Amino acid sequence: MITGLQDVDKCRQQLHDINVPLEVFEYIDQGRNPQLYTKECLERALAKNEQVKGKIDTLKKFKGLLVHELSKVFPEEMSKYRAIRCEDHLST
Repeated sequence: MITGLQDVDKCRQQLHDINVPLEVFEYIDQGRNPQLYTKECLERALAKNEQVKGKIDTLKKFKGLLVHELSKVFPEEMSKYRAIRCEDHLST
């Protein structure tokens, strides 16, 4: 056991700038595999990405419908808007 602790102490200099989330230690204290923390973080990130993607898709649909309806009511203004937006997209 002492030899193992000495080996850990020797490695300390190489690992001084590594930050470990406190939740990982909680997993270890609970007897759970710390790799599950990474897996669960990735699963949460994927779920959040899907949620945000859904919001973005919904907003794009809303914008399309809004532009369509505004074009019916304000055709001249919307043609100017489209011309400006087209120039903006070409310059970026």
